[in-house]
Amino acid sequence: MAKYLFLKHYRGAPAAVNDVPMDQWTPEEIEAHLKYMDDFADRLKDSGEYVDSQALSAEGAWVRYDGEGKPPVTDGPFAETKDLIAGFMIIDVDSYERALELAGELSAAPGAGGKPIHEWLEVRPFMGAPTTVTE
Repeated sequence: MAKYLFLKHYRGAPAAVNDVPMDQWTPEEIEAHLKYMDDFADRLKDSGEYVDSQALSAEGAWVRYDGEGKPPVTDGPFAETKDLIAGFMIIDVDSYERALELAGELSAAPGAGGKPIHEWLEVRPFMGAPTTVTE
């Protein structure tokens, strides 16, 4: 088994292939989208492939050590991009191919008008623990 991170990128306008930005969706469309996400997670819980997921707030900051004491803080959470990391999901699956299959399915979450939003998901494997040489 290998763990993968799905990063959900939200673009203010347009939202993926569905040209209606999420802030213009009706409450019913948002509810349908969230239900799809919950149902997807529940199915992965049943199969033992789910680890965790969270939606993220649009507020945030960039912080870095400056060697001087109090670290500098700037607005965030994004740098030179209009993307916002809207949330994440961690899965634990048998193969990279399975991770891609599930990411493709998650990308079909409904948006405005109930149409799939075809959002891009970033799929990142977790770094494995370094091997230990034993004698």
